[in-house]
Amino acid sequence: MRVSMIGLGAIGAAYGAKLAANPDVELRAIADGERAERLRRDGVVVNGVPFRPNVVTPDEPVEPAELLIVGVKHGALGQAIGQVRGHVGPGTIVLSVLNGITSEAELAAAYPQAHVLLCVAVGIDAVRQGNRVDYGSSGRLVFGEARNAPPYSDEVRAVVDVLRSSGIDYEIPDDMVRELWWKFMVNVGVNQVSAVLAAPYGVLQADGPARDVMLDAQREVIAVANAEGVGLGEDDLDRWYGVLAALGPARYTSMAQDVLAGRPTETDIFGGQVRELGARHGIDVPVNTVLHRLLTARES
Repeated sequence: MRVSMIGLGAIGAAYGAKLAANPDVELRAIADGERAERLRRDGVVVNGVPFRPNVVTPDEPVEPAELLIVGVKHGALGQAIGQVRGHVGPGTIVLSVLNGITSEAELAAAYPQAHVLLCVAVGIDAVRQGNRVDYGSSGRLVFGEARNAPPYSDEVRAVVDVLRSSGIDYEIPDDMVRELWWKFMVNVGVNQVSAVLAAPYGVLQADGPARDVMLDAQREVIAVANAEGVGLGEDDLDRWYGVLAALGPARYTSMAQDVLAGRPTETDIFGGQVRELGARHGIDVPVNTVLHRLLTARES
């Protein structure tokens, strides 16, 4: 399978290295300028093993990909949509591992000839420092159509084949829209609180005020999700506890990594999005309002 990737951050590099090791995958990493030069020169070291992807520039003529994986930060999605143009043809399957609940719709609007599946990465604790990516848990990709039932669509089965043969764990839920919102609930709490505190998972794994704020932020997501017709509840928090407990206590969320590195965060697609949804439905979201304001102030 011809697989193109754009965005080799922590998650992208972790899964990209597995795909590159699969002899049945022709992997191409899309990058330009200094980033392309750096990837060609240094590659990425994933859990101590060098990974040197086949780097292609956005203007380099290629055969369209059968599978395109988009793993950039949300702030770079608009640019990435333009850069992947040569890799998208009729029927190209697109997986977005971006945070938030809007990237699939943006990709589908830009490329109606493609088949955009819904996707979230769950349980991966990858951390990137320079050209090194390390993880204790590679988690799994949860993906599919909005609704799924065996024997699944041709596109879902094609992705299953490449993930299975690459050693990447996956899950196909009955209701993928609900899964997308569940991951959104998780990220709104864990990413923003860890970023405000510049703290690792261990601070949120223990009972205390940090964990309480995380849960309060997540309960506000449950409220707006129900107003949007997506049923989330306390049992979804219980499910999150199990995932959180398995993450490396000394590792950091992607947003905490951004804060520590002085990079812009994705608070607009977390707290900012919750604030917009709260205003739309007349629901107070004071915890997310404060978290969003604090992170916005920190960036400025």
